[in-house]
Amino acid sequence: MTSLIDVIFLLLLFFMLSSTFSKFGDIELTVAGGSTRTDFNDTALVFARLTADGLKINGQTTTLDALPTAIDPLRRNGDVHLLLSIGQDAQAQGLVDTLQVFNTLPNVKFAVLE
Repeated sequence: MTSLIDVIFLLLLFFMLSSTFSKFGDIELTVAGGSTRTDFNDTALVFARLTADGLKINGQTTTLDALPTAIDPLRRNGDVHLLLSIGQDAQAQGLVDTLQVFNTLPNVKFAVLE
């Protein structure tokens, strides 16, 4: 009986440890600050707001799937600087999903507003 309890304990310990080392991901965040001056003459400046209701690009509601087509008409010379404001009611998973889509967009630099 004791050996059975030991085996169950070891299996439990093994599964607990193996679940701890499951897939983790990193998200790189750049916080926009007022201390640096950037010349935006050749770069389109786009404002995005993330709330629990969804994502707005320059005041127009959009989905993550439609994000590339929403940003394309706003490009000047191909480059876009996107400023992301996060509402207090925004969920963490929504932020992660949004930042992953931003990272896949070509010629788009983004910063998260404080």
